[in-house]
Amino acid sequence: MTTRLARGSVVGIIANPAAGKDIRRLVAQGRVVSNQEKANTVKRVLAGLDAMGVEQALLMPDRSGIAYGAIRDWRGAMRCALLEYEPTGWQIDSTRSAEMVRDAGAGCIVTIGGDGTNRVVSKRSGDVPLAPISTGTNNVFPKLIEGTLAGLAAGVVATDQTARDASCRRACRLDITVNGELRDIALVDAALSRHSMIGSRAIWDIDSLKQVWLTTSLATAIGISSIGGRLKTVGMFEAKGLQVTFADSATDGRTGESEVTVVRAPIAPGIIADVQVAQWSEMLPGHAVEIDAAGCTIALDGEREIELLRGDRATVALNANGPMVVDFEAALAHAARGMGAAG
Repeated sequence: MTTRLARGSVVGIIANPAAGKDIRRLVAQGRVVSNQEKANTVKRVLAGLDAMGVEQALLMPDRSGIAYGAIRDWRGAMRCALLEYEPTGWQIDSTRSAEMVRDAGAGCIVTIGGDGTNRVVSKRSGDVPLAPISTGTNNVFPKLIEGTLAGLAAGVVATDQTARDASCRRACRLDITVNGELRDIALVDAALSRHSMIGSRAIWDIDSLKQVWLTTSLATAIGISSIGGRLKTVGMFEAKGLQVTFADSATDGRTGESEVTVVRAPIAPGIIADVQVAQWSEMLPGHAVEIDAAGCTIALDGEREIELLRGDRATVALNANGPMVVDFEAALAHAARGMGAAG
């Protein structure tokens, strides 16, 4: 299997075998999506792409054999190939695959994972639209959509410029700098944790958090974003965000002169908690907020990724130039018009 490109439209598929398998399956009631089901999802995506006339699908290789199994069983007209590199089993595979399919001229990238998967993909996807299918834990960025439909949507975006212009929109992201250099990004939330080490990465103990910054806050969300959803609704494509500071659990209900606001939010699958909010405010693009937190960690989209040491200077800023994202409903409306009655 090679990555020789066909003339015409190309779509990348990045299925993360690690998505939906972290420690939150033990401390919460997070769902588990098996690799077999992810392979089946890939097959359904391929069928949708093929129906829309996509000429080639390029798939991320993985040690679990998700992509290989889907290609092995493929019987459609569209060409399918694995990207040519040896997978490591780490998140760098998703980032590397995004860069490779972007450079191959892909018109869309289908992601199969959670918020974290899409975060690392977006680091190298450039302006290629993402069609994110939810199989993770806290799924604010990706959507619960059947794979065939996601394939149809990605296919019409990749093959029809009019459909792409009408159904792809740019999301915001959060840029985290440490000592003046961009260290990492988040697509949904960045959270400042009192834990000094990354450890098991996943965030589930809300009492360990001091502050969070959100690009999206919805009443329909789960995870950290759901806290903001109880304060003010901010959609994925709005050019604003929220900053939330939590009250110390040792306080008596007051922080300075401000009353603490208590919100009840689903902070993890099966876990609903009362959260004490000391203060919150809107964020606008371009304004960097300084983080004063030596000996803390920063979690990005639900997982601790950055350790802050004594003397480090860190900031977080809302960036309106985040990834392009497929609006599935709008794209499928275009696909339906292109699949009208024959004869």
